[in-house]
Amino acid sequence: MDMESKKAQKGFTLIELMIVVAIIGILAAVAIPAYQDYIARAQVSEAVTLIGGAKTPLAEFYADNGRYPANISSVVPVTTGTYVGSIALSSPSGGTVSILATMKASGVNANIVSGTVEMYTTNGGNSWLCRPGSTGSALDARYLPGACK
Repeated sequence: MDMESKKAQKGFTLIELMIVVAIIGILAAVAIPAYQDYIARAQVSEAVTLIGGAKTPLAEFYADNGRYPANISSVVPVTTGTYVGSIALSSPSGGTVSILATMKASGVNANIVSGTVEMYTTNGGNSWLCRPGSTGSALDARYLPGACK
């Protein structure tokens, strides 16, 4: 028996390496879009957090004055964020008001650029609902956090 035939093969063949590279490519093709959606949802959650922080001061203002303020900045000190361009009141009348958050035009995921998300109440701030914005460029519902769905 020849000593060469008993020697174990060392290293990988070219075809084995090509198969590994192909598998990695397939995994990346699936993972990258999912990761982009995850980033968008994380950035939109900042908008919902800013809006959520405005609910209590607005409800207190309404309870004290019987109306909502003309400008949200009179009761909420922070109206912008890292990914949120602005939050504003939309259509305050009676016990109904909407807080509309608009995402920034740059520095955010491409799927949510200038998108809007809205939280609204119809009963003076006793209960609030969240949805894609009713004005402007409404966000796709898949980017809203679980609390808004």
